[in-house]
Amino acid sequence: MTIAIFQHAATEGPGYLARFLDERALPWQLIRIDQGDALPEDVGAWSGLVFMGGPMSVNDDLPWIASVLALIRDAVARDIPVLGHCLGGQLMAKALGGKVSRNGVKEIGWGEVSVADNSEANRWFGKPESFTAFHWHGETFSLPAGAIQLLSSKHCGNQAFSLGKHLALQCHIEMTESMVRDWCALGADEITSAAASPAVQPASLMQEQMARHLPGLRQRAAQVYSHWVQGLPTRP
Repeated sequence: MTIAIFQHAATEGPGYLARFLDERALPWQLIRIDQGDALPEDVGAWSGLVFMGGPMSVNDDLPWIASVLALIRDAVARDIPVLGHCLGGQLMAKALGGKVSRNGVKEIGWGEVSVADNSEANRWFGKPESFTAFHWHGETFSLPAGAIQLLSSKHCGNQAFSLGKHLALQCHIEMTESMVRDWCALGADEITSAAASPAVQPASLMQEQMARHLPGLRQRAAQVYSHWVQGLPTRP
């Protein structure tokens, strides 16, 4: 069976996740919502669902959002693993009964996240007290009923939650060098308009710090993705 990866914006693809899956010969298919690809009619045809980021809000009146929320609920009900990155995590939160609202400040750039002191966080992230993730968001989610908080940051209390084999992330762990550069170029106006936020870095600094932070982020992402794929159906 194949993992469905949903892309909502041209520059917000699977990034390092694609390499991780390819190295383990785990089949995946990109469903480009941004290009009008049809959503799956039967979630049971997929081994797992992954939702990437995007500049839109889950509260926007977009024609595909209600269908995606229904897909997530169906997958969780059928115990098919779901993984969300940033917008994807917010979609998961909303689908499962949480709320998505404006965060106190925008977070854009490299920033430390703290790992919760619980066994579930250790299973997903290992046992560091914190690590540096990449951020690009102005909204945040609340925790759905039954979810366990895994990560937080100084400027955003909910950076990740799990619900069994399902994981929702507010921060980005999938980043590659080309993605950071592309986002900095395309998001230049947003960076400038939010420059007063204490959690927004200049584009030059984000790119200067890639060499320092990407290797550690990749290690943490491998830990997370390794745990997530353990929940996939066993292949014959």
